[in-house]
Amino acid sequence: MRRATSCGFALTLGIRSALAALYTDASQLNKTYDYVVVGSGPGGSTVANRLSEDSSVNVLVIEAGGNPDGNVLAEAPWLAPGDLNTAYDWNFTTTSQPGLDGRSFSYNRGKALGGSSTLNFMVWTRGSRDDYDRWANVTGDDGWGWDKLEPYMRKAEGLHAPTDNHDMSSQINTTAHGTEGPLGITLPGYSVPTDARVLNATKEIGGQFAYNEDMNTGNSIGTGWSIVAQRDGARSSGWTSYIKPYLNRTNFDVLIGHQVTKVVQTGKEKNTPVFRGIQFAQNSSAPVQSLNVTKEVILSAGAAMSPQILLLSGIGPKDELSALDIPVVVDNEAVGKNMQDHALITNVYSVKQGMFTLDPVSQNATFAAEAITEWNQTRDNELVLNACNQLGWHRVNDSLIQGKTDPSAGPTSGHYELIYTDAFVSFTDALTQPAQGGYFTIFANVVSPASRGSLSINSTDPFVQPLLNPGILADDFDLVTMREAIKAGAAFANASSFSDFLVEPIGPYADAIKGGDAAIEAYAKNLTTTVWHITSSLSMTSEKSKDGALNPDLTVKGTVGLRVVDASAFPFIPAAHTQAPTYILAERAADIIKGKSSTGSSSTLSLALGISSDL
Repeated sequence: MRRATSCGFALTLGIRSALAALYTDASQLNKTYDYVVVGSGPGGSTVANRLSEDSSVNVLVIEAGGNPDGNVLAEAPWLAPGDLNTAYDWNFTTTSQPGLDGRSFSYNRGKALGGSSTLNFMVWTRGSRDDYDRWANVTGDDGWGWDKLEPYMRKAEGLHAPTDNHDMSSQINTTAHGTEGPLGITLPGYSVPTDARVLNATKEIGGQFAYNEDMNTGNSIGTGWSIVAQRDGARSSGWTSYIKPYLNRTNFDVLIGHQVTKVVQTGKEKNTPVFRGIQFAQNSSAPVQSLNVTKEVILSAGAAMSPQILLLSGIGPKDELSALDIPVVVDNEAVGKNMQDHALITNVYSVKQGMFTLDPVSQNATFAAEAITEWNQTRDNELVLNACNQLGWHRVNDSLIQGKTDPSAGPTSGHYELIYTDAFVSFTDALTQPAQGGYFTIFANVVSPASRGSLSINSTDPFVQPLLNPGILADDFDLVTMREAIKAGAAFANASSFSDFLVEPIGPYADAIKGGDAAIEAYAKNLTTTVWHITSSLSMTSEKSKDGALNPDLTVKGTVGLRVVDASAFPFIPAAHTQAPTYILAERAADIIKGKSSTGSSSTLSLALGISSDL
C-alpha cells in the first residue's frame, strides 16, 4: 500500500494523491513513466530529483530496500556501523581473494532508501583534479574533467555550520564549496582531544603529511579536516536530501521493497535494440511485474547490482551469458569487468588510562543509551561524529614507482589514505571491540589500486547473489602500497604529540611493525578487507572505443533507451571516498539527459597529458 509522508496521507485502493508519492504496492503506480530509475543511492536519488524538476515528465524510482526513517542507527552518525549485516544491507560475500591468501569476507552495500549513503561513514571527499582529468582523457569528453565538473560539485553541496556552530573558515576553504545544494555537508561538530594531536603531528612531520587546508580544492595531498555528509547533527543521504524533501512533486513517485530483475527489450531503432521496459518483483516467490517507459530506463543500482541486471538481461560477455543459456542481446565483454576498490586495514593502539576516547559508546550499554537519548533531544553530542575528524592522502616514494606504471591519476592524487579515529573501530571480524580500555585507530587504505576485480553471475535467478570479486591486493603494487601506508601510519603515531596519549600498538599489528617489510606484508594479506568502495564495473570509455560498457553520456553501448548513473560508470576509481564522486557524476548525468551538458572532445587535454582517448 501507499505510505504516508509528511506531505499527505496513506491511500489505498489505487486512489492517487497529488501529495504522497511513496509506495509499497506496485498496483498503485502509473501504467507508464517517462523515466524509471533503478536504485535510490547517490546516483539514483540525484538523477531522479533533477529529472523531476521538469514538471512535464514523470519519474519513478524503484528501490529494493525499505524506508530507514526512525532507525537511529541510520541517522546518528557515530552509530553508522550498527546497520551493517542487517535488513538494510545486501550482505554480499566476496569470492576467494588470491591477494589475501584465498580469504573471502562480507561486503556491505546499502539496501534501503538512500542506498549505501544510508549505510556509509559519510566522508565527503571530491577527489583530485588529476582524478577527473583522467576521466576526461579516457572518455574523450572534457565535460568529465575537473574544470567542467566543479560547478556540479558545488551544485550538490549544501555547506552549513556544524552543530556546535564553530567557525569553519580556519579549517577548510569555505568559499570553495556550494551552500545551496540538497546534500548537507559540514565539519565535525564535536571536538575531541586527538584533534589537536593529529594537527600538531602534521606540523612536526611535515612533507606530504603537512596540513592541507582543504583537500577538496583539486590537490588532496596532505592531512586535514574531514568534511562529512550531515545536516543538523544527522546523516545526509540520497534519501534525506534528494528524495524525501521533494515527494510533494506530483510527477515524482517512489516504490520501495521491489527489486528490478531485468531490463526488457521493447524494439529496435536502426537495428539497435531498444530497452524501455523493466521487470521487477518483491522477492523470489512473488510474481514478476512489468512496466514500460517512454524515454529511458536508468540503472543506478550500484557497482554490484547494475551489472548483474544487465547480465540477466542478455547484455554482457557472450560466452558467460551462453553458459547460463541467457539469450545474448548485446555482446559486450566489458560488462562486469574492470571493477576497482579501495583496500583497507585496521591498525589499533591502546591509550593511556584516563584519556578521553569514544570507546564507551561501544563498551557500555547504559552510556550508549544515554548518549542516544541526548542525541535524539539535542543532535549535539559525541554521536554527531562519524569515525574520523581528520584524514590524509599520501603518495609512496618515487623510487617504488620507477620502471612501473603509476596507478594513481597524477601528483595531486594519493596512493594511500590514513584515517584517524578516537576509538576502536574495526572493518574486520578478526578484530573485535575490547570490553574495556581506550583506543586509537589508524586506518590505512590503498586508494589508487593497480588491482582489478570483476562482477559475474552463476545463476539466472536475480535473487541469487552475484559473484563479487573486488580483487583486493591482487596486484603486487597494491601490497607494496599497503605496506608503505602501514609504516607511514606507525611513523605518524610516533610523533611527539602522541607520546603522552598512546601506549602501544595491539594485536597482530604490534608484531607486524616490529618485524620488517615481510612481516608487514604478511599482516596485510591476513587482515586487509575493504572500505566498500567498489566502482568501475560498467566503465565508460570514448564513444568510438570498442572497450568499455558505457559511452561518455553514460548510455549502454549498443543500446537505445538504457543508461547507467552510479559508481559502476567510473573509468577509474578516484582517490576519494566514492559517494561524493557519485553525486557529482549524477548531477552532470541529469543535465546530459536534459540536453544541458553536451558531451565533447577532450583532445587538447589528452595531448597535453600524453594520453590517448582511443581506449
